[in-house]
Amino acid sequence: MGRPRILILGGTSEARLLAEALAARDDCDVLLSLAGRTEKPAMQPVPVRIGGFGGAAALADFLRAGGYDLLIDATHPFAERISANAAFAAETTGIAAIALRRPEWQRVAGDRWRGVQSIPAAIEALGPFPRHVFLATGRQGAYHAEAAPQHYYLVRSVDSVEPALALDNVEYILERGPFTLDGECDLLRRHDIDAIVAKNSGGAATYAKIEAARLLGIEVMMVARAPASIVKAVDTVEAALAAIDHLFPPAMKRGV
Repeated sequence: MGRPRILILGGTSEARLLAEALAARDDCDVLLSLAGRTEKPAMQPVPVRIGGFGGAAALADFLRAGGYDLLIDATHPFAERISANAAFAAETTGIAAIALRRPEWQRVAGDRWRGVQSIPAAIEALGPFPRHVFLATGRQGAYHAEAAPQHYYLVRSVDSVEPALALDNVEYILERGPFTLDGECDLLRRHDIDAIVAKNSGGAATYAKIEAARLLGIEVMMVARAPASIVKAVDTVEAALAAIDHLFPPAMKRGV
């Protein structure tokens, strides 16, 4: 066969690193697809398309029309809809598929985690009495806080929360990780935070807030991931590269 054509569904640091590694090998054609939810996405090492596909069937059509040989789902661990669409499209087309999923964070001694299944459940778990809450779920889930207006919320996101939340006691921070432990401890102390709402995203870029919570004895409402899709999953870029070499041995031999 000719050079394998690979579609990466991205938006994560792992997707960018995988694209970098494949671009350096120069033995396959790669297109990186971004959902377009971030206003100023980071520079990428391969050609990029931005925007959704219009559903699972449309993604399958895109794969067929483009003659793709492999679909790699390297989206955020909480991007459940696109991951489900990717699994459907791969099964429908018969195209090989891999999910690149960073491992979940694991509870260690000193963590005060309360496991919850969703952001609304996390907001409810904060309880009826006013608290100082660091809402670190990104802008798309932030509006769930409106169900509990008694709390103070510190909301951090890459892009602005628009429209602004219908809350009297809320502050916004626009920042992109990675974050440092010292910086997160300072942030939590400065705002008298006594609870954090976070998704179990895994990875190093945003783990500092979890470490800071442990050091400061702050409770974390940890939102669990949805059950994994049926697509074969790997948890590192290196494992994804090995899986690609297994699928396309000629590409491995051509690599210099």
